[in-house]
Amino acid sequence: MPRILGIDPGLNNTGWGIIDTAGSNMRFVAGGVIKTTRKMPDSERLGVIYAGLEDILHKFKPTDAAVEEVVVNVNAETSLKLGQARGVALLILGQAGLEVGEYKPLAIKKAIVGFGHAQKEQVQHMVKVLLPTAEFKQLDTADALGVAICHNHHMQSPAYLINRAQRNKNDLSA
Repeated sequence: MPRILGIDPGLNNTGWGIIDTAGSNMRFVAGGVIKTTRKMPDSERLGVIYAGLEDILHKFKPTDAAVEEVVVNVNAETSLKLGQARGVALLILGQAGLEVGEYKPLAIKKAIVGFGHAQKEQVQHMVKVLLPTAEFKQLDTADALGVAICHNHHMQSPAYLINRAQRNKNDLSA
């Protein structure tokens, strides 16, 4: 049974959510937010995100992971800082040997709500419908669970299954 870790990266708040899946059936496992403060140097903030994700990986042992891609904002500095948080997430997931799905916000919203330009509150509502036992106090957690749900949908596609089988075959022959 795949256990998917979804991550909504951010330098202030990195949302995370974990679901267990069996095909299209999904069950909420856990979720939360790794918080930093603006008073901290960026290097320290990135370290907090790394350590938080390390704890989550150790505690919940996901088999798959997905990370939201960064949308380029009008403010280039904001985009760069988001990219740094996303880079830390990709680094630790890669070090853990997890295959990582990466999804644009529009694709995540479309997978969850059916409409790529849905509002965050609509995503939060649908996450609660799809995962009735899910607990989240912040939109960042709902967004991360949305990333995990999107990845689960993607994992059901024939193209994904063929690519994964090919990668496994290549790993065995190496």
